[in-house]
Amino acid sequence: MKSRLIHKLHVALEKRFPEKRLFLRSDTETRFIRLKPETQLVAWTGGVVVVSWTIIATAILLMDSIGAGNFRAQAQRDQATYEDRLNVLSVERDTRAAEAVAAQQRFSSALDQISLMQSELLRSEDRRRELETGLEVIQANLRTTMTARRAAEDQIAALEAALAGDGTAPGGFAQSGDAAGTVDLLADALAETAAERDKIASDAEFALSHAAEMELELRLLQERNDQIFRQLEEAFTVSVEPLDNMFRAAGMNPDNVLGEIRRGYSGTGGPLTPLQFSTRGGDIDPDAARANGILGSMDRLNLYRIAAERIPFDMPVTSGFRFTSGFGMRWGRMHNGTDFAAPIGTPIVAPADGVVTFAGWSSGYGRLIKVQHAFGIETRYAHLNRMRVDVGQRVSRGDRIGDIGNSGRSTGPHLHYEIRVGGRPVNPMIYIRAGQDVF
Repeated sequence: MKSRLIHKLHVALEKRFPEKRLFLRSDTETRFIRLKPETQLVAWTGGVVVVSWTIIATAILLMDSIGAGNFRAQAQRDQATYEDRLNVLSVERDTRAAEAVAAQQRFSSALDQISLMQSELLRSEDRRRELETGLEVIQANLRTTMTARRAAEDQIAALEAALAGDGTAPGGFAQSGDAAGTVDLLADALAETAAERDKIASDAEFALSHAAEMELELRLLQERNDQIFRQLEEAFTVSVEPLDNMFRAAGMNPDNVLGEIRRGYSGTGGPLTPLQFSTRGGDIDPDAARANGILGSMDRLNLYRIAAERIPFDMPVTSGFRFTSGFGMRWGRMHNGTDFAAPIGTPIVAPADGVVTFAGWSSGYGRLIKVQHAFGIETRYAHLNRMRVDVGQRVSRGDRIGDIGNSGRSTGPHLHYEIRVGGRPVNPMIYIRAGQDVF
């Protein structure tokens, strides 16, 4: 059975691959090699396998080459798109920075104008009080004059009645020995009384006209004061509310911030000496209350200015940079700051007033600077090329503290910027965005 099956298979192969002989001739003899159907099948199968493998391998290589080219092209396109986006963000950041500078200049100009308006308001209030005092004096003189006038008129009436009755002067007037002397004496008394009456009437008329002028001037002055009050109140509403929102956006309670700043200047002679509006011993009138409210807003604005200089609302890098990594998870690890990519040597500035607590090498951070600010806030600046401050040194907002570098565990020149509150890292963009919304 088995030999029969092999015979049938051999017959079938002979139909496809008939037996062939390969002759090899030399000078002395001739030999041949017999190629059986089975041998031809094996050779044909091997050739097919080799050709198929060559075609498949070539196709795979071509597909890999095409795929790699597409991937590189896609990566280049993504990189170009990313760089375009970064350029747009850089332009937008520069625009925001310019707007912040312009807003800060407008803010300073508004403060100067408010100071001038405050001085004018105080002068106007002093003038108003002087006018009120003068008006009271004039009204007192007028009442005295009117009383004297009525007394003179009563005396004249008494004299006229005495002359019309029996021709004798009442007691209090000297009498002469004859009627002519009495008449002359009465005539002189009447003339003097009439002159005094006319003078009193003239003085009263002058006092009335002058009082009317002073009342008009006082009313105009009050209207001017009311206009100044409204302008000041509107200016402080526009200036203080964005600052309240800025501190709240940074997760800080404005009242607590102002309270701590005020406690820092509790001594006399400091920049936050309480502002008072003198009422000169009298009751506080509505204008004085409004003035005190405005001065309180000025005190609040001044406290906000001091607090803003002590909290890192500003940018640590102001020119020639782009954002590369933000706060959050990155490559399976927590990234506790924001990265600013820029050429080596780009200046790094302090975003707020503070004291340098560390300046040296720190493992993966490379050259590291730590600055302690108010309210338990600490900022860190890592991978520096150069440090320009020492431990214990006080820095002010805008002071240059170092240069961007590539030290430590870094893949390229950049600044790793951190903000920590009570030792806990927070997103620096919270403070930066809060400051950009105002400044």
